[in-house]
Amino acid sequence: MIDVTLIGTGGMIPLPNRFLSSCLIEYNGKSILIDCGEGTQVSLSKGKFSIRKIETILITHCHADHITGLPGLLLSIGNNGRIEPLYIIVPRGGYKIINTLLVVCGFLPYEVIITELHETKPQTFEQIGLKITSIPLKHHINCLGYSLKLQLKPRFQPEKAKKLNIPVKLWSILHNGNSVQVNNNKITPEMVLGIPRKSIKISYVTDTRPTKHIKEIVKDSDLFICEGMYGNDEQYDNAVEKKHMLFSEAAKIALDANVTELWLTHYSPSLKNPEEFINVAKNIFSNTVAGYDLMTTNLNSND
Repeated sequence: MIDVTLIGTGGMIPLPNRFLSSCLIEYNGKSILIDCGEGTQVSLSKGKFSIRKIETILITHCHADHITGLPGLLLSIGNNGRIEPLYIIVPRGGYKIINTLLVVCGFLPYEVIITELHETKPQTFEQIGLKITSIPLKHHINCLGYSLKLQLKPRFQPEKAKKLNIPVKLWSILHNGNSVQVNNNKITPEMVLGIPRKSIKISYVTDTRPTKHIKEIVKDSDLFICEGMYGNDEQYDNAVEKKHMLFSEAAKIALDANVTELWLTHYSPSLKNPEEFINVAKNIFSNTVAGYDLMTTNLNSND
């Protein structure tokens, strides 16, 4: 139902097998890209993803390792025939920076609509049918994480509709939450729908120290993607100074927020093999995975 792929898992400097930060979320034939570090379009090409389907790009912050892949990607999207508007969401202060990057693109055959979000309070909006909430983070510049939720409709109950003699042509109207008239009787959606279904929730956080907003907003996520810049707890002072997180800190948030699965990403270039430190996180939150470029999963409702 929702496909999630880590396009790049590196921080600061790309490595031969690790491009810079980016994540692709696909739903209902459309895509949202989170961040666009150097090498993003190369990795998208390796994964054989359709860049024309990207409707929105969510930027966590405007450091180079999260945005320098934008000009090339936007040009490639234009060369693939896109004419519909593309939306870029940035933290406050990012509008001018992104517009400056767009200068090198020259002419694009589609409109780029840039929207700034405030970095100190969560804001909620909708793109491609997903409800998105921004997560205020703590970095050297304005920075946001993002939590994306798909609220699933209750399942339609055909047997209930048949008992009420509701014509089949009206079923979709009821399933979409609207009432209908049948033989002068008002039929409401609740009369033919099942129980509410659990939503599907994905949260993405990078370039930050732990904050209260992270735990509150990512709570109960099916998938929590979080930076793990450093695997070794002995690098705590370095993490504090550079405003990044340790594997153990990401795992503690996952545990406290009752998420289902944690993927680590955005590794320091000095962390050549994240798997060497994965037990640091697993000892706190067992369902932790060391992310890698083009790692993917499909999230479906279990009810």
